[in-house]
Amino acid sequence: MENKKEKTFQFVVVGGGIAGVTCVEQLSSQIPSADVALITAGPHIKAVTNYKQVSRTLEEFDVEEQPSSVLEEKFPNLTIIHSAVKSLHTKSHCVETADGRVFGYKKLCICSGARPKLLTQDNPYVLGIRDTDSAQVQFQKRLSKAKRIVIVGNGGIALELVYEVEGCEVIWAVKDKAIGNTFFDAGAAQFLIPSLEADKPQAAAPCKRPRFTTEEQLSKHFTTYRTFILSYCPPVLMNPLTLLAFAQVSHRVSVEYQCEVEKIFTCEELHKSPEQTLRPELGDWPVYVRLTNAQTFGCDFVVSATGVVPNTEPFLQGNTFVVADDGGLQVDDHMMTSEADVYAAGDVCTACWEQSPLWQQMRLWTQARQMGWYAGRCMAAHILSEPVELDFCFELFSHITKFFNYKVVLLGKFNSQGLGPDHELLVRCTKGQEYVKVVLSGGRMVGAVLIGETDLEETFENLILNQMDLTPYGEELLNPDIDIEDYFD
Repeated sequence: MENKKEKTFQFVVVGGGIAGVTCVEQLSSQIPSADVALITAGPHIKAVTNYKQVSRTLEEFDVEEQPSSVLEEKFPNLTIIHSAVKSLHTKSHCVETADGRVFGYKKLCICSGARPKLLTQDNPYVLGIRDTDSAQVQFQKRLSKAKRIVIVGNGGIALELVYEVEGCEVIWAVKDKAIGNTFFDAGAAQFLIPSLEADKPQAAAPCKRPRFTTEEQLSKHFTTYRTFILSYCPPVLMNPLTLLAFAQVSHRVSVEYQCEVEKIFTCEELHKSPEQTLRPELGDWPVYVRLTNAQTFGCDFVVSATGVVPNTEPFLQGNTFVVADDGGLQVDDHMMTSEADVYAAGDVCTACWEQSPLWQQMRLWTQARQMGWYAGRCMAAHILSEPVELDFCFELFSHITKFFNYKVVLLGKFNSQGLGPDHELLVRCTKGQEYVKVVLSGGRMVGAVLIGETDLEETFENLILNQMDLTPYGEELLNPDIDIEDYFD
């Protein structure tokens, strides 16, 4: 393999997603004279645009597909190799591409992302959705002719799709007791549910009062749950991403809770199954889904949005990578894998350093950008023999997104992750306008969920980072008559 090397680069990055592109940008900025190669299978790369640092750890940006030539024009010493990776040979420090070429490296960063978990393989009626780009292209094509679809999953992609689909009926199968379990508790889920029950007009429809059904959670997980229920709702604007189906009917979503897919079968297979007697009731559909709650639905197609699996396959054979329980490549606090001179960033890796008590890894674009940036910084520092410390972004988990057309900010242990039974929740809900949840442990704020235009993110971020004892303030912390921003300024 050594003799077959076409060229040896100082840095090679695999993957044209957010982590890979950010890593390339950082390397090219840190050492402009370095030969850098980006290996990516597609003609486009995912670039971060409109980047805005909101606070010390919070950041906002858009993700935009761009021709890879844009990156080459920006960095003259960058070479883009359009091919998938066939194999990696860490001992000889080289990568073999699918088209038979071999490239050497001094430092390599694997940013190959993750692939969707599919409910079933090779079923033409099951569509795996990984991100909004696949939603725009594959999903829109199928949806344009659909009258009913089944969406399976309860993460960010499922939440976005369920809300954005218009013009067809949606059956949403979630394995949990509430929607958005990855991000929310039952209270936040109840706050959002009215958005599914109504159409999406430019002027807001009347909202039903959210009901907080958290008694079971109360008894199991924490000691105190205080709630302020406030007033009414303002107009809700249309989201710019709209996925239109065959018929312009109302926004109809039926949620099936605490269930998973038991079986997917075609019209022909239905004839041979016990459900055959239900055919007149089920109607004629291309595909049918039987759920574990004994419900069966016919639909035009099924969307599998049940999470992702780190895309490590091309890199493992013949090497001795240490792989984490979730399938990711283990990385240390310099984003280094167990193989010499091989780094990893983004969805393909699993953070295995001693983590801050206020941070956790989630496979989100925010962390893909942060890891890619930090990996590039570490790779450059190691070449330059410079010291590098773990970046501050890994001190506190922070994420800004949008669900159901509400701004959503997640901070720290926002869902009480890993906390014992002695933590406390404070909740304030303004119907149809905002939902504010604070997680306290030992009288100190350790997490928060902010839904709506609360303007509290920077204040809460500081309170979490400072670990100020908030015991004297009690439930007044969320009193709507107190301007908390000025209070703790």
